[in-house]
Amino acid sequence: MPDIGWLLSRLGSPRAIFDVVVVTVIVYWLLWVAQGTRATQLIRGIVILIVSVFLLASALNLTTLNWLLARSWPGLVVALPVIFQPELRRALEQIGHAGSWLRTPFPTGSEDDLERTVDEIVRAAAQLARQRFGALVVIERETGLQDVAVRGVALDAMLSRQLLINIFFPNSPLHDAAVVVRGQRIVAASVVLPLTDNISASGQLGTRHRAAIGVTEESDALAVVVSEETGQIAVAHNGRLIRNLDQDRLRRVLRSLLRLDRAPTRTASTNGRIHFPGRSAGWTRRGDRARRRNTEPSKTS
Repeated sequence: MPDIGWLLSRLGSPRAIFDVVVVTVIVYWLLWVAQGTRATQLIRGIVILIVSVFLLASALNLTTLNWLLARSWPGLVVALPVIFQPELRRALEQIGHAGSWLRTPFPTGSEDDLERTVDEIVRAAAQLARQRFGALVVIERETGLQDVAVRGVALDAMLSRQLLINIFFPNSPLHDAAVVVRGQRIVAASVVLPLTDNISASGQLGTRHRAAIGVTEESDALAVVVSEETGQIAVAHNGRLIRNLDQDRLRRVLRSLLRLDRAPTRTASTNGRIHFPGRSAGWTRRGDRARRRNTEPSKTS
């Protein structure tokens, strides 16, 4: 049994404490990445199997089984990356996105172009929702989606709400699957996306929503989903779903996620007034009322 005093002295050193903290953070991060996926059950099964076999071999002093366990550790180290390949890929992609805040979401386009892209998608989604036409629009950001786009029909067309509505019109040749948008252009339509492995989402959501979550789990893309059954609009981001959005909320969410909420923009629902994302339409405090009066546009326009 190790000396308690020696152990306490080792833990008392700053380097040892930092070492424990680093290992704890790495283990916690790996478990967080695997949360809600099939990896959770795999980890539980592997731990139960190893502990049960080790306790059995130790309790009964089984020489052959102990010998096999001692020589199976190198093979287990090699097998783990193969078993957890999707989760490890997701973790490495998250590390790669760690510095994405240093760059703009659309490095090749201006802010005005991005404003137009958001406006066309929002207006198309609102009309599709009113008519109960199912739709799935994926907005490419830092992570390239060319490997996903090649699964569909190449378009390379200028983005417009009319084109989006025509694509998702029921029984049209391209209405099924997703549309991939890059900048101001529709790269491809009828694109088959990977479905999420999230167990909680699999039993509650339809194929479009699962595909939207799946593509945002594997990339930093945004996915706008219109439900064919309910007409509700949702946005998938980073493997999570923001649901029950109307036209104004959808615009605010997209602008916020695409970092366009630094400047005020005009929206049709505010009767010509300047709309600040994140603020409710009914301001009640006196200072907010005065600020709203000061920012009223002139009636001459």
